Amino acid sequence: MSAAIAQAFDCSQVECIVFDMDGTLLDLHFDNLVWNDRLPRFHAAITRLDFSSAHRLIRETLERTRGTLRYYCLDHWSHEFGIDLHDIERELARFIRVRPGVRGLLDRARARGLRLVLATNAHPQSLARKLNLTGLGRAFDVVVSAHDLGYPKEDDGFWSNLGEQLHIIPQRAMFIDDNPSVLHAAQRYGLRALYGIARPDSRGPRVRLGEFHCLESFDELCA
Repeated sequence: MSAAIAQAFDCSQVECIVFDMDGTLLDLHFDNLVWNDRLPRFHAAITRLDFSSAHRLIRETLERTRGTLRYYCLDHWSHEFGIDLHDIERELARFIRVRPGVRGLLDRARARGLRLVLATNAHPQSLARKLNLTGLGRAFDVVVSAHDLGYPKEDDGFWSNLGEQLHIIPQRAMFIDDNPSVLHAAQRYGLRALYGIARPDSRGPRVRLGEFHCLESFDELCA
């Protein structure tokens, strides 16, 4: 799907919007702090590695499971590294922030009568923590964790299960996510209105996702 096609879609052409959470609804800065700063610092202290070596070791270990549910499992990595990831998330909870424009888009979509679905790879406890702190859960008709469906969003099985359970018509659904592998999986399922996020981490660089139009602002949708 070309960027031109993606930009041509608007909320009048869909009946359902499926949202990712981390990096889409929420600033990815929080997760980057957890995985790229605090966890390697703790790991460096335990193993007596320097920070760079600990960071590289963690990234290499994580990469071996990318695209699987294990990659997103806080319990697995807490055991693997001997460090409680839930404690780290609770410690840094003040950095969990809703991205600008999110609440306005949700309000506009709700006013149009669209069905709103939150679909995330996040660990169920992390999901509950973030929804509790932000209050975003109240905006959605359905909240789905990939851990409950048994497949990560990168897997075709996730989309077939989600579509069957929620009776989603792909041609009438919009999906927003910051992960290109997930967007491609949604594309294979048949979703046509697909958007990425231009800056998932508010303190990080802008990103490009090839054929997928990356939103600079949620004001672009349902205006």
